[in-house]
Amino acid sequence: MNRRHLIEIEDQPWCPRVIRDYATDYLQFAIVAWKAYASVMPLLADALKRTCSRQILDLCSGGAGPWVDMLPALRAAGVDAPVRLTDKYPNREAFDHANRESHGAITGHLEPVDATAVPADLTGFRTMFSAFHHFRPEQARAILADAFNQRQGIAVFEAGQRDLKMLLSMFLVPLAVWVLTPFIRPFRWSRLLWTYLIPAVPLIILFDGFVSCLRFYSVEELRSLTIGLASDGYAWSAGTVEGKRVPMPVTYLIGVPIDMGKT
Repeated sequence: MNRRHLIEIEDQPWCPRVIRDYATDYLQFAIVAWKAYASVMPLLADALKRTCSRQILDLCSGGAGPWVDMLPALRAAGVDAPVRLTDKYPNREAFDHANRESHGAITGHLEPVDATAVPADLTGFRTMFSAFHHFRPEQARAILADAFNQRQGIAVFEAGQRDLKMLLSMFLVPLAVWVLTPFIRPFRWSRLLWTYLIPAVPLIILFDGFVSCLRFYSVEELRSLTIGLASDGYAWSAGTVEGKRVPMPVTYLIGVPIDMGKT
């Protein structure tokens, strides 16, 4: 199945902020509930140890990603690093919630951040969860090149893959949204309005879910994006690992500046 870069509604500037935030809130909640990225913790912990990184800079954080659930697992693996969340459209409420839940270990950067040109003062090992497929190949390569040029480590993770089975599974998404929404915190009556009475949130997540499946990069495509971004002091690795709670493969691409030192 060839990769197709169709539009996702959530990416568009005209998408109402409240709808975008409620969609990213759901995706964050579902990722944590299904422990979609639990299987990549050993890979991430190893990369952080190899680079001696003491700060994590999460890009395209959406609803704060899986970090509240993942930080204890990282600490158990011997890595204790604070996380700074960033996004082109920062979700202030979600960032503040993650800050409270993590007792200050997670903080949010409330200015828009372009993942293809991260400001030099935002240092740390870069991570992206369920976001890399939002970018066209030239943009995706720019994200990797920016990390490479600034001598920062980067780890890109995507739960899912581009195949018919994944596409068909998207038909279950509205049901999952309706079942899980009452458990999402903080509670908002408006969240119920836009999920049940006016089902904009489940319909947008369904549409964007189909598009995401068509946008996912294969391992071979990820490797091709790193061509020319290599040196004796920087190494790339790519592959897949199987999910733990749900049978969903996670694709990864990790870039490690092996002479990086502490950040």
